[in-house]
Amino acid sequence: MKFWFFFVFVLLFVLAFKGYISRGVFQATASKTCQLWYTLFSISTLIVGVITSVNTFPKGLIGFSTGQNLVIALMMSVIICELILGLFFIGDDLVLFFKWIGEKKSNASENNINTNSRRRFFKTTGLVLSSLPFASFLYGITKGKYNFKVFEQTLTFSDLPKGFDGFKIVQFSDLHSGGFDSYEDVKRGFDLIQAQQADLILFTGDLVNDLAEEILPYIDLLKKLHAPFGKYSVLGNHDYSEDDGIFPDETSKKKNFIAIQQYQEDAGFQMLNNANKKIKKDNAFIRLLGVENWGNSFIKEGDLDKAIENCDDDEFSILMSHDPTHWEEVVLKHSKHIHLTLSGHTHGAQMGIESLGIKWSPIQYFYKYWAGLYQELNQYLYVNRGFGFMAFAGRIGIAPEITVFTLKTK
Repeated sequence: MKFWFFFVFVLLFVLAFKGYISRGVFQATASKTCQLWYTLFSISTLIVGVITSVNTFPKGLIGFSTGQNLVIALMMSVIICELILGLFFIGDDLVLFFKWIGEKKSNASENNINTNSRRRFFKTTGLVLSSLPFASFLYGITKGKYNFKVFEQTLTFSDLPKGFDGFKIVQFSDLHSGGFDSYEDVKRGFDLIQAQQADLILFTGDLVNDLAEEILPYIDLLKKLHAPFGKYSVLGNHDYSEDDGIFPDETSKKKNFIAIQQYQEDAGFQMLNNANKKIKKDNAFIRLLGVENWGNSFIKEGDLDKAIENCDDDEFSILMSHDPTHWEEVVLKHSKHIHLTLSGHTHGAQMGIESLGIKWSPIQYFYKYWAGLYQELNQYLYVNRGFGFMAFAGRIGIAPEITVFTLKTK
């Protein structure tokens, strides 16, 4: 039982029901609209609380099936919209309170006219504003989660071997295959990866949510990806399947971990688990490095020292590391100069704003580097926004990403 989930949602239920009852303090009979919304809020929060408190489903996001994920996403959208509307109902309650005071001090009929006008304003504005995020959530859990976007980055380096001028790399990350509910939409995303005609394809972790078998419906799509200089991958935190209660024993958990890696190798990906590989072209090479997951709040199996064994200091190096906190805490402080680090993990929170010069997501309050390109100490980090989705079965304002890097020499 996930008791903390249950506690939070039961608390919301109590607060919502209390708000519904409190209207009787200022008005003998609450309006039907308010009664309806408060009732919906109470019921939906209670249902979500019950669903999320149970951890007995065989697979899916955080132990849930795809259908249950969709229900939870819908519930989340209703709850958020109800919270927005609730703020305006609080304003309506305040109006009622001041109306009660006003009736004691002034002409009641005149006060009623002004008060009723203000109340209509509160309700109308609340309904309009709450409908906007609800429409966004509906789009996000139907179309938005498969609205794949190609992000192109041209990076110029003074020490890039000339043979690699114009070399093209495609990165995708955070597949989370257990959450998908449309093979055709996923196929369209993989076709878009292949359409970039990259020299090298890199996957930066989180193949599944928990179970190795989640990738089986899509293993053929991984196999069809092709690049002349190969396909490489690393592990993400979810590939270690750390959620409690999924496996009966450590032996089953270890078999699952091995299977996750084996499926990638069967699909033609070479895993770089704290290892490196020379990518050779025109009598020159660049060094591709890969580490297991290393994150401030997650598994710390990544070993950069092991990954750079037999590497010279002056080699042009690209590192695959799932969690961007690894770049901040380890890579930037390391004596080995790594030109470009490719990460994922954050998903950009799957919701935010990236338009009209605005770049915002709630994830930025937890991760300093959360989406896109960053540069410090003459080293680059790119954080991919993820191909799939997790926990919230949708995307709002943060598109699922396929990144194309073109390397250039000065």
